[in-house]
Amino acid sequence: MADLGFDNRVAIITGAGGGLGREHALLLASRGAQVVINDLGGSVSGEGGSEGPAHTTAKEIEDLGGVAVADTNSVATPEGGEAIVKTALDAFGKVDIVINNAGILRDKTFHNMTPELLDPVIDVHLKGAFNVTRPAWISMREHGYGRIVNTASSAGILGNFGQTNYGAAKMGLVGLARVWAAEGAKYNIKANVIAPIAKTRMTEELLGAMADRLAPELVSPVVAWLCHEDCQVSGEIYSCAGGRISRFFIGLTEGYFNPKLTLEDVRDHFEEIRDPEGYIIPAGTADELQGLLKHFK
Repeated sequence: MADLGFDNRVAIITGAGGGLGREHALLLASRGAQVVINDLGGSVSGEGGSEGPAHTTAKEIEDLGGVAVADTNSVATPEGGEAIVKTALDAFGKVDIVINNAGILRDKTFHNMTPELLDPVIDVHLKGAFNVTRPAWISMREHGYGRIVNTASSAGILGNFGQTNYGAAKMGLVGLARVWAAEGAKYNIKANVIAPIAKTRMTEELLGAMADRLAPELVSPVVAWLCHEDCQVSGEIYSCAGGRISRFFIGLTEGYFNPKLTLEDVRDHFEEIRDPEGYIIPAGTADELQGLLKHFK
């Protein structure tokens, strides 16, 4: 089969000055994409800023024969998101792909969590994806084409000690993508989610001895496929780590039905309610309601 390419595709990648975002940018650019390298250049905790990382990655791509422009606006504000998309439109005239990758960490146990630790993490991860994708969506709708990948985490899907803020933001990105998948379907806009485990400056201290086996470039092929025009899935979640790819999904058990339900009924049938045998994977709220309707007939 022929190699996959991204000729004439324009991609915005946030947090692309290093780590995962840099690898995504290098791969897409090597396959023909025109790339906006967005990175504020701040610390892991989101403080400060520098033009260096974005320009370094953009120059690296250009030196390899690719096409890239640097952007140092913050994803954390609506104005920043608009400016990032304007960079793409001014340089390339459209937006085909958005990879929401920018992120920061401010870990604390919930007992010690404060608004000063919560708000910036929500602003960068969750609101950042909204702020960038909303103006990009306009271009995607106009051209009848779009691919969006949100970078979530098992810290949100499964939970992780000391990451209330990060976990909440990351699971929020799953909700965003699933709504975008539903609303974008008629415009050929597809939105999916990755939950990567990779060695970056944000994670290398947490991963210990396994870190060296979790190269970020092993995540990028999954992201590139989800961004490609041939990929037809939407609203799905993929775990990516060290060359292993698997799918996370949301299942719904058959459950228990009783039109005269009491508290004691819930207690007495709780294991039946929880039993995963015969589960379904609902694509949306309509599937859940369809399963309910059969009990009402």
